[in-house]
Amino acid sequence: YVIGLGLDQALRHAVPTMTEAQRPEMVTRYRHHFLQQDGAIPLFNGARETITELHEAGYQLAVATGKTHAGLTRAMASSDMTHYFHSTRTADRTFSKPNPAMLLELMEELDVSPERTLMIGDTTHDLQMAHNAKVDVVAVGHGAHSEEQLRALKPLTLVEDFVELKAWFKANA
Repeated sequence: YVIGLGLDQALRHAVPTMTEAQRPEMVTRYRHHFLQQDGAIPLFNGARETITELHEAGYQLAVATGKTHAGLTRAMASSDMTHYFHSTRTADRTFSKPNPAMLLELMEELDVSPERTLMIGDTTHDLQMAHNAKVDVVAVGHGAHSEEQLRALKPLTLVEDFVELKAWFKANA
């Protein structure tokens, strides 16, 4: 359940007995252990090709993530993806999913209306954020939540991977 949420929200859900006094130490310990594991992050099959094609076709691409800004910067740099994205929002710089703030801020910065915005997400938190921002959403089934959970939130469609997503864009853009 916690994948896709900001660290603070995830810890509150995963450790409901945690007190406010314990929270800073838990955050520090999590970050210490996470950063030891944080090497090159492999991309999902077809992700680089799909993102490259969308970028080259002129789409404004952005990232809204539960990661910290530092974590996203490392991940994008290690996968050589930074240059494809016009902007980002992270859970340590604004409200975490499913609050719509990330999408609303990105749309304002990029001067794009909700009607011209499409969220692509692989968790229920992503889909809920899109609905809360009044934005269409496509679900990708390779994430932490089941296809049944994703379909229950009524995305435009559910694709299995980036290869299917690229085909969907070609048919629907």
